[in-house]
Amino acid sequence: MTLLAEVVRTSAAVAATPSRLAKIKLIADCLRALEPAEVEIALPYLSGELRQGKLALGYASLQSATGNAAAAPVLSLSEVDEAFEDLKSVKGKGAAAARQARLQTLFGKATAQEQDFLVRLIVGELRQGALEGVMLEAVAAAAALPGLEVRRAATFAGGIAPVARAALAGGREALAQFSVQLLQPVLPMLAQPAEDLSAALAQLGEALLEWKLDGARIQVHKSGNEVRVYTRNLNDVTARVPEVVSALQALDENLILDGEAIALRGDGRPHPFQVTMRRFGRRLEVEALRAELPLSVFFFDCLFREGESLLDRGARERHDILRQALPAAIVAPSLITADLGAAEAFQKDALSRGHEGVMAKALGAPYESGRRGAGWLKIKAAHTLDLVVLAAEWGSGRRRGWLSNLHLGARDPRTGAFVMLGKTFKGLTDETLEWQTREFLAREIRRDELAVHVRPELVVEIAFNDVQESSQYPGGMALRFARVKGYRPDKRPDEADTLDTVRAIYEQSLS
Repeated sequence: MTLLAEVVRTSAAVAATPSRLAKIKLIADCLRALEPAEVEIALPYLSGELRQGKLALGYASLQSATGNAAAAPVLSLSEVDEAFEDLKSVKGKGAAAARQARLQTLFGKATAQEQDFLVRLIVGELRQGALEGVMLEAVAAAAALPGLEVRRAATFAGGIAPVARAALAGGREALAQFSVQLLQPVLPMLAQPAEDLSAALAQLGEALLEWKLDGARIQVHKSGNEVRVYTRNLNDVTARVPEVVSALQALDENLILDGEAIALRGDGRPHPFQVTMRRFGRRLEVEALRAELPLSVFFFDCLFREGESLLDRGARERHDILRQALPAAIVAPSLITADLGAAEAFQKDALSRGHEGVMAKALGAPYESGRRGAGWLKIKAAHTLDLVVLAAEWGSGRRRGWLSNLHLGARDPRTGAFVMLGKTFKGLTDETLEWQTREFLAREIRRDELAVHVRPELVVEIAFNDVQESSQYPGGMALRFARVKGYRPDKRPDEADTLDTVRAIYEQSLS
C-alpha cells in the first residue's frame, strides 16, 4: 500500500527541477515502487489530472474543507481514489451537502501538504512540468522499454495510464495487447500551422492537398453491421449523429476512418463551427434536431481496412485506399501536386465555398496517432489560435452583468502552464456572453478588483491580424486585433496552441 505522501513528494521534486531528465528519473522511480493497481491512480496525479475527470467541486468548497490537517501521512492512494469515485458518483437532491461531507472526511485525513496538493489537483492548477512526453519517457524508463514502443501503445490505448500498468507488470509482451482494433478509438493525428501554401510546398515538395473543413473531427469504426462514431477526445457520440451511421451502414467492409462532420446550409456553404457543435451537445430530440440541422460527413483518412492497420502506410497510399473503399460523395476533395499555381487555385476554391483553407500532407507520411506531426500542415486564410481563457472582466454599458473581456493564454510546452497573450471582448454575441458568464462563474478560483480568474479549462478559437512584441504580458508577445471566432468544446486545454507556435508566427512576420 503506497501513501499519497510519496506521490506528493515526487510531485514537488518534479516541479522544483527544470531538468527534463531529472523529472523523468523522479517519476520513473516513483512508478517502480507502486503496486500495479496504484499505477493508474498515481500516473494521472503526476500529470496534474484525475482519472475520474472533473469533479463538481468549487474552489470555495475546497477551501472550506482545508484547515484541520493530519499530523502525519496516513492516506493511501487507493483511499484517495475511492473518495474521488464517491464524489463523482454523488448526484441528485442533497448532493452538494453529501459531497462536502465526503470532502471534509478526506481532507481531515490529509496533512497540510497533502491538502494543498489535493486542492490544486482538483481545480486543475497542479503544474509540475510533467507533460505527456515526459510521462511517456518516464514509463519507458520505469519499465526498461524503448520509448517509441510505449508511445505507440499509448496511442492505441487512448491514454498512458493503462499502458504504464501493463508495461510495469508484464514488460514488452504486455504491450502487444495495445494495437489498432475495431471499436477501440485511437488518438487522432494533429497538424502544424504553415504560413502559406508556398511555405508548405517548399517544406513538403509534391503534397496531398485537402479542404480544411471547420467541422467536428470524428473517427468512425465499422465492424460488420455495427458503426460507432467517436469525437477527437474519444467520446462515443454514435447516437447523436445518425447521418454518419447511415452514410456507412450499407458498406460491406470493416473500416476505421478519420473525418469531419459538418452542418451545411442549403447552398452547400458551412454553418459556423458553433452551429455544427449543437448536434454534439444534445442527447435528446436527435431526430428533431437532425431535421432542423442535418450533418454532412467528409472522410479524409483510412486507418484500418479489412483486418489490416494502415497507420504505417504513406498518406498517398491511404488516400488511394480511402477512395477505393468509400463513395466519392463522402470523401474530402483533394489534389496531389507540387505546382504552386494549381495549389493556390485549389485553396481559392475551398475558400470561395466558405471553408477554412487547406491541409497539405507529405505523401510518404505515416499516420502519427496522438502526435502533431510535421507531415501534416494546415494553411488558413487568416491567423487563428486555440487559446485557453484564464480570466474575464465584467462588462460595462449594455454588457453590464456579464463577464466580457477575456484574458487569453497559450500553453508553455516546457512547464504546462498557460501564459497570457492578451485580451479581447470582440466577436461575442449576447448568447455567448450569457453562456460564458455562467461557465466562468462555475470555474471561478479567485477574484480581484479587475477580473474573475477561472480554472484553465475552456478553449476558445481566436482570430487575429498579427503578433507583436510586448512587455505588458509575461510571454513577451501580444495578439493584435484579436477577436473570438468561437469556443471549442471538442478540445482539451492540453491541446491548446503553444507559446512556440505563437513565437513562430511572430518570427515569420519579421522575415
